[in-house]
Amino acid sequence: MSADNQLREPLAQAFAGVPAAWLDVTEPFLASPAGESLAAFVDQRVRDGAIVYPAHVFRALELVAPQDVRVVILGQDPYHGAGQAQGLAFSVAPGQNKLPPSLRNMLKEVQSDTGAASICRDDLTPWARQGVLLLNASLTVEDGAPQSHAGRGWELLTDALLARVAALPAPVVFMLWGASAQKKRALVEAAGRHRVLAANHPSPLSALRPPVPFIGSRPFTQANALLAELRPGTEPIRW
Repeated sequence: MSADNQLREPLAQAFAGVPAAWLDVTEPFLASPAGESLAAFVDQRVRDGAIVYPAHVFRALELVAPQDVRVVILGQDPYHGAGQAQGLAFSVAPGQNKLPPSLRNMLKEVQSDTGAASICRDDLTPWARQGVLLLNASLTVEDGAPQSHAGRGWELLTDALLARVAALPAPVVFMLWGASAQKKRALVEAAGRHRVLAANHPSPLSALRPPVPFIGSRPFTQANALLAELRPGTEPIRW
């Protein structure tokens, strides 16, 4: 993947590339007033010269079809530094010299939780290919400005995507880290068949704080144990 992760195409063009399995969610959203407003906003910011990330807005959806989702990890918004965000929550493009602190904590927790180093060093695509949906609540951001595209409509779409997954007949494990992600808990639990693993956000600002510190929460082995219980015969996630 190119180190140039800047969004350059109109948002409607990015929507056009969404895989068919997700179109029942994304097409009605883009045609709605909220979707039209979001596209107009993002396109105008790009025209104004704002550096917007990532280039591959819907990569999380491209890698996992709804029926293949086994685990959902929900992030807040993309990384806001050059060359980092790649369309998967918490993941960065390969070859980063310095990993974002949240991702470092996640990979450390994999090691302490499972007793083995993660199969990933930076890019979490190998998790996605096993049915882990790495979805941010907001799917674009401006350089150096976290949450700059929050509240512009993305959350309506990502809530609808989560509802699409929650409507699936097969149980899914949802990892909700931090207060923002945990606001989605009611949406997930309404279906009655899924499981939630909640903890603080892996950011160094909160990873060790109560009520449920991320460090030591052992979400990765817990997720595999729940999958074995809820979906007998399913392969464990190789974290």
